[in-house]
Amino acid sequence: MIIVTRSGVTQEEVDHIRERVESFGLRTHVSQGEHRTVIGCVGDEERLQHVSLLSIPGVEAVHAVMKPYKLASREFAAEPTRIPLGGVDIGGKEVMVIAGPCSVEGKDMLLRTARAVRAEGARALRGGAFKPRTSPYSFRGLGEQGLEMLAQVRTETGLPIVTEVMDTRQVDLVASYADMLQIGARNMQNYNLLMEVGRLRRPILLKRGMSATVEDLLLAAEYVMSQGNPNVVLCERGIRTFGTATRNTFDLAAIPVLKQETHLPVLADPSHAGGRRDLVAPLAYAAIAAGADGLLVEVHPEPESATSDGDQSLDFDQFASLMKTLRPFVAAAGRTLAS
Repeated sequence: MIIVTRSGVTQEEVDHIRERVESFGLRTHVSQGEHRTVIGCVGDEERLQHVSLLSIPGVEAVHAVMKPYKLASREFAAEPTRIPLGGVDIGGKEVMVIAGPCSVEGKDMLLRTARAVRAEGARALRGGAFKPRTSPYSFRGLGEQGLEMLAQVRTETGLPIVTEVMDTRQVDLVASYADMLQIGARNMQNYNLLMEVGRLRRPILLKRGMSATVEDLLLAAEYVMSQGNPNVVLCERGIRTFGTATRNTFDLAAIPVLKQETHLPVLADPSHAGGRRDLVAPLAYAAIAAGADGLLVEVHPEPESATSDGDQSLDFDQFASLMKTLRPFVAAAGRTLAS
């Protein structure tokens, strides 16, 4: 249930509304916009069925939220959520590009990559220290050593770092290094992990699972938000279908659907969606045209020697070309490219 206040409501009236709702055992979530304030009520809504909420000073309207995801639903927020990272608000007018290697392989390659992507306009560095691999014999990351390298490169370049956390036992370690924690597709429904990162106040990048519906993704976000962390960024990275032409099937329609269903920012990962570097640019153009708030792109100094996902990684020249050709699509969408 959400309570919409009248225009010009005072802070004292908002506090009184919250106190009244919470006296019935529910939690409240306040979202203040430029023109209205929304108070979300989380808990057993039946306790409010016979409460005269409209008679409380400052209340203009009361609406039921029928969707299973409450905190993530668009109705629960007065305005689209903006999450700051690297001097840019993800979900604002600027389109955010996060770029870097699939895996952290060494300090030199990471620093070279960070400098190259920063020069072309990327505002954050991605890189995996812990890697979930289908085969246990594949390169699975450098662990804490990789996190230390990411932190060193952040110090030298100023780029915030985005890296994956795979296990509840890793959360505090990864959070001590990362500016944004990524939940990968394989862990989208690892509910214990979602609740663990929910106790942080660090931004969470939540990737859509390979077989997950849009509702599944939003309910996964709800797990994080229900623990008190509202800083969730969703990521469409393709889903598993019967098609074999690409690594995954890029669900382009999911982007505008998510923008209608939730107030949370939405990124797109064209690298994993196509699985081929020649598809990264056209999929990136399509994602921006569909309303994505930013991109997650894999970049490597020498893709042919990458320890993981070399086929879908851009080299420095290809990334520079992408950033140049992306600008007309960003402008057509009525936005600017963060640089």
